[in-house]
Amino acid sequence: MTTDATDQPPRVGVITVVYRSNHVLPGFLRSLPDAIGEPFATIIADNRPGDGSHAPALAEEHGATYLPLPENLGYGGAVNAAAAELTPDLSWIVISNPDVVFRLGSIARLIATAEADPGIGAVGPAVENLDGTIYPSARAIPSLRTGIGHALFAYIWKSNPWTAAYRDGAAVSGERRDVGWLSGSCFLVRRAAFEAIGGFDDGYFMYFEDVDLGHRLSRAGYRNVYEPDARALHTGAHSTGAESARMTRAHHDSAKRFLHRKYRAWYLWPVRAVLSIGLSVRAAIMARAVGRR
Repeated sequence: MTTDATDQPPRVGVITVVYRSNHVLPGFLRSLPDAIGEPFATIIADNRPGDGSHAPALAEEHGATYLPLPENLGYGGAVNAAAAELTPDLSWIVISNPDVVFRLGSIARLIATAEADPGIGAVGPAVENLDGTIYPSARAIPSLRTGIGHALFAYIWKSNPWTAAYRDGAAVSGERRDVGWLSGSCFLVRRAAFEAIGGFDDGYFMYFEDVDLGHRLSRAGYRNVYEPDARALHTGAHSTGAESARMTRAHHDSAKRFLHRKYRAWYLWPVRAVLSIGLSVRAAIMARAVGRR
């Protein structure tokens, strides 16, 4: 547990999931005290313990709890395992990749925004890329039209209207607003809301678990809010680059799972069939392209 010099009990829990993350985890941990500005607890869930991981030593150095997992549970599964270890007095959960550096006061800003309305379930910051641009971390829930258009044209026609609708304009406008879902790279969630919907669906091994979470929060009556006054630097994917072809397939498998669950009515089976075929073909093409690089 990480605290400051006061006797104030922590009300914030931070969860990060590591997988060969030695080079990025120190910066993440160092950024937390100034980003939160109050006592907090941290859990580092390790999806690949051993294998030269420095996470145990870094956890001890920063007063965090180290949670080695018996197998790779994926992102959502690992977060759920860590959330189950949080003490019951914590009201807020920060969920973040380890390759994130939170800016000064950023998490405190997220908490203040969420505290202003008990109907807010999750709040996400503006996520900065290394080149200073803003990553579109707050988006609309994909509909059939936007999902298909984004899938077909995102890489060959970057300004297409379906991708623009999917990304929802939130990260471009710089305005606080309600959105469909927030990137799992870093966001704050009200613990009561997270537990009310059962946390992440750990049937998603990688990708789309954040889309699904935002969708289920909305269906449960909670708001997902983008807060651009809070900032975090995302240095980029660090653990999947060597397995990019496999991750491409995982991304498309997760997209299938989400769309099948969203459009699960029996009479929509032709739609599900077409989506499955299209996503399978796209995944095969992209995996081959990645493999040739």
